[in-house]
Amino acid sequence: MRAQPVASHFVNGAYVEDTAGAEIEVIYPATGEVIARLHEATPAVIEQAIASAQAAQKAWGATRPVERARILRRAVDIIRDRNPQLAELETLDTGKAIQETLYADWPSGADALEFFAGLAPTVTGETVPLGRDFVYTLREPLGVCVGIGAWNYPSQIACWKAAPALSLGNAMIFKPSEVTPLGALKLAEILVEAGLPAGLFNVVQGRGAVGGALVTDARVAKVSLTGSVATGQRVYAAAAEGIRHVTMELGGKSPLVIFDDADLESAVGAAMLANFYSTGQICSNGTRVFVQQGIKERFLTRLAERTAAIRLGDPLDPETHLGPLVSEAQLQKVLGYMQIAEREGARLICGGGRGDLNSGFYVQPTVFADVTDDMTLAREEVFGPVMAVLDFVDEEEAVTRANATEFGLAAGVFTADMTRAHRVVGQLQAGTCWINAYNLTPVEGPFGGVKLSGVGRENGKAAIEHYTQIKSVYVGMGPVDSPY
Repeated sequence: MRAQPVASHFVNGAYVEDTAGAEIEVIYPATGEVIARLHEATPAVIEQAIASAQAAQKAWGATRPVERARILRRAVDIIRDRNPQLAELETLDTGKAIQETLYADWPSGADALEFFAGLAPTVTGETVPLGRDFVYTLREPLGVCVGIGAWNYPSQIACWKAAPALSLGNAMIFKPSEVTPLGALKLAEILVEAGLPAGLFNVVQGRGAVGGALVTDARVAKVSLTGSVATGQRVYAAAAEGIRHVTMELGGKSPLVIFDDADLESAVGAAMLANFYSTGQICSNGTRVFVQQGIKERFLTRLAERTAAIRLGDPLDPETHLGPLVSEAQLQKVLGYMQIAEREGARLICGGGRGDLNSGFYVQPTVFADVTDDMTLAREEVFGPVMAVLDFVDEEEAVTRANATEFGLAAGVFTADMTRAHRVVGQLQAGTCWINAYNLTPVEGPFGGVKLSGVGRENGKAAIEHYTQIKSVYVGMGPVDSPY
């Protein structure tokens, strides 16, 4: 086993195994080989994780924020020092190209830990004067938080959830996707090495039943999920039974609107990054590319030329641009969408099938033009390197059609007219937008969606609202005035 961890779970400061749990095979997407075997968490493991988190959280919540910050900051240094090894593990786990995992995955996670380590000591309450009396507020941790991760950015997501939770005094139990379970174990190991008390960041493996057991436990105060809309709806409903705090970062079918005055090379490059980076497996991808009719054919010509230069291959090769999709199931799903697009009349510009490699779950970066709003490719999330190009006449049409979706995670606008850019962004129904850029998600900025794409925000100062609660204290400074 190329990537076999010490044990399947990390609970109360140590690796834990219980082979009674159902087996989870970890597949290297580039070759299809099994690189690790883990086991799902049994009820005993889940109980140990929740009990240890609850026990550890009380003292952690009472710890000075600067002391919590020092521990997280030490973890940042460890992650950055070990980034090459962590990136290789991430590539084995996900199949993503090493040129991506070296710069986008664990580094982004380290940025989150660093940001919230610095932010937490600044989080304070306020005083509200009422004449003689006054009210003051306290920001308190929620308690035990559950994080449920997705398979596309497993280690980054673990850090994005752990960083605000831990820095603000909570404990977290994290369940990675069963498809990519390895990185979160390394994060738990690093946090303990950095000095995090045992029980504050536990990792338990499993499929939906394990997540369900965590979400419905009475000791859990908050659930943060990154995943599909269908999974989000189930988890949201389960969490609601206990009136738990919830953050949902779900799927999207995001529009990227390119006006005819946009810089063509930048627009083409952004469209490629918004569809092909990470083999297209990014929830915020701009998979509906609206191109104004005046530049449509020039855009398509240049897009095809540049797409032809993309190198598929061994994801551990630094020269490889695109690795495989994460699994056989995802491969078949993406190929199915390509076939549907051709049947429904979309024009294939390039790609359209499996990658020309001997093994692994590879597909070609693919572009379809003349896509209409009613086509499946324009309505459903593919989660693969498949771009749909639609054309439009004017601004009003572009905005109306861009918003004609049940999703609302992200959107982008390319134009040289900044007045128009801000005007259009102001009308787009999306939680995260870009102007003359796409898919840049620095930890300093809030990230999240509207409509079916989610509720709440990851990152930025906005995350404080989702990992703390306000206690309001009225202080009477004189005798009680009572009619009784």
